[in-house]
Parts: sequence; structure tokens; C-alpha cells
Amino acid sequence: MSEGKGKHIAYFAAGIAVTVAVSAGYQFGAGVVADATGKTAPDSAAAKQKVKEICHIIDDQYLFEKEDSALADSMYAGLLEGLDDPYSCYYTQEEYEKISQSNEGHFEGIGVVLIQDADTGAVTVAYCYEGGPASKAGVQAGDVITAVNETSVEGMELSEISDKIARSESAISLRLYRESTDEQIEVEVTKAEVEIPSVSWEMKENQTGYLAINQFTGVTAQQFQEAYQKLQEEGMTALIVDLRDNPGGLLTGVCDTLKCFMPEGLLVYTEDKKGNKEEYRCEGETPIEIPLVVLINENSASAAEIFAGAVQDHKVGTLVGVTTYGKGIVQKPFLLDDGSVIKLTISAYYTPDGKNIHGKGIKPDVTVEQPKEAKEDLQLEKAMEILRAGN
Repeated sequence: MSEGKGKHIAYFAAGIAVTVAVSAGYQFGAGVVADATGKTAPDSAAAKQKVKEICHIIDDQYLFEKEDSALADSMYAGLLEGLDDPYSCYYTQEEYEKISQSNEGHFEGIGVVLIQDADTGAVTVAYCYEGGPASKAGVQAGDVITAVNETSVEGMELSEISDKIARSESAISLRLYRESTDEQIEVEVTKAEVEIPSVSWEMKENQTGYLAINQFTGVTAQQFQEAYQKLQEEGMTALIVDLRDNPGGLLTGVCDTLKCFMPEGLLVYTEDKKGNKEEYRCEGETPIEIPLVVLINENSASAAEIFAGAVQDHKVGTLVGVTTYGKGIVQKPFLLDDGSVIKLTISAYYTPDGKNIHGKGIKPDVTVEQPKEAKEDLQLEKAMEILRAGN
């Protein structure tokens, strides 16, 4: 997600999240526990006493107002931060619900992405999902939201406006300012289930199909299959799959996508701290029979690397670009009794040939740099060149 003046409403889980077996609860051991170095564990009597002491000092001495729930959530988050693992973290119930919606690839809402100008505070529609409720109601990218349900949003933070829309009943009234026509517009949008597009496609020259995957969600495989089939119906003779800047997503999402075209065999396997292995295989019912190039870059991570690794190890296509990010570990969410969630790294994944790429990345078969100042897409051009030579 880009940084800058705009604050974007988007909730994505970094890397791979395992969707199976989100536990109904997780109980920590009770009593005084000491680690091998003699330091007290976080759930020991000494640690609990220390927390009480800190809370007492805050209550007695802190100058400003405080929110106990925020203090507690920060404490839980700090426990996970102590693992020194950027992929293991704590989420409140509300935070995880938003992340889960993005992972699943669909959510109930009006189907817009909003950004807020840090200087003016103006909240603008950056993107309308095609076929979504807002798009059907006439909302356009570039529209500025001035009121929600007849309440002015002036002075509100982006999160407040988003929550106001999310908590509204099925019908939402929006007042918009459209700069292109210099007019105020009133629209009524009915909330509905919105599917997040993760696949885009087009037919390029020489009947070369192009499929770009921006993230692996619960609906990516279906979107990929539909696009793949349409390209086949249009006479596709070669295929480019673009995984550049794809941060990953669901392990199940990438495996289901690979099953759309991979030959029979192992796609990836995981191994946990106890040596337990789990294999993800493809039956190879519809193996690809045309030349394939997969585009990768330094931001292709996690599930995107599983995709690239399977293609490379099975030798069904050519990887073009630069070495990938190098995230070869898997996280799993654990649901706590109050609805909050901890996400922990639980296993490493390995490509079909047994390579763990964590911290190393996957090297392309053909290295092509893409300088920022380049006006042309050099990596895409090389992919087209390779496919032309193959045909």
C-alpha cells in the first residue's frame, strides 16, 4: 500500500494466512513459569504483579485521559512484538474482521475505496468496484463525499467516515461533490455483498493472454479460471501471468489457482517445528499446453512465490524479472475467547523441489531490471519477446 498524503481504507494480511482450523479458543498455561535463562515468563506471578504496579502508577500519576481497552490491547500486541517476528501479531476483533474480509475476497458494503487528503481533510472516492452498489448508484472515482446520511463529514477522520458507512443500515444516503461538472449530487446506495477483484486480464498482440493477479484471496481461483477460460475462447496461444507487486495472500487461494493449469504433482509443502509436513498437490486435470511466462519482482512475496516456485520447479513456464521478496513462512490465526486474534508463524513452506526461499527469494530464469525512470515496461516486453521466439 502506497504511502503519502492519502490515507487508504484497505485491509490486507501481509504474507500467507492459513484459513483452515481457526481455533475456537486458545488457553494460556497458568502459574509461575520460568524460561531456561531464569527470566520470568509473561504469565508468571511476577509479571502479573509488575503489570498491576504499572497500572497503579498510571492511574495515580498520568496527566491526561486514558482508555483502559487501548492500554490492554497495546499490552497484548507488545507480547507478540516480543517474538521479534513481523508476521506474528495481535488483532482486536474489529481489526481482524476487516482483514478477514479482504482475505476472503468479498465483504458487505457499498464497494468503494476512499482516500483522505492530509492537508484539506477532503475524502475522495479513489475507486469504485465495477458492478458494486456505489457504481450502480452513479458514484464515480473522483467524487468527494461531503455528507453521509445527511450528516456532514467535515472535520471527520477517514476511519470515522468508513465506520459510519459500515454501520449504516442497508440504504445509505451520500452527498457528493463532482469537480468535473461542479455540482452537488445526492445518491442512495444499498449495501450488498461486494467481490474484490484480484485478477485483471486482456488479450495482447499475437493472441498472447495477459493475467495480472494483485493478491491471492478466497475468490482469486474462481476469477482466474473465468479469465483463463475467456482467453482460451478468444484463441489464446501463449500466456503471461503477472505477479509483480503481489504481496501474497491465502495459501489455499494460491494452490486453488495453480490447480487451474498445473500438471499432476506437488505444488508446495509445509513443515512445522515438530517436523509435521502437509502437502498441497494438484491432480493435473487441465495442464497448460501453451507457452507460459510469469513476471516477478522484488515485491512478489509469499503466496506469489509459491506460484512462481511451482511453475519453475515443474518447468511449465519461464520466470522473468528480478529475485522475489523471500517470504517462505506461513502464519495461522488463533481466535481468543473475546473475539480478538493472534496470528503466529507456525511453519515454513518448501517448493516442490524442497527449496525454502525464506530470506532468499526465487531467482528468475531470465533477469530483467525495471528502472523507475524507464518509460516502457521492459519486463513485459521481454516476456513478449520470449513467447514470440517460442512460437
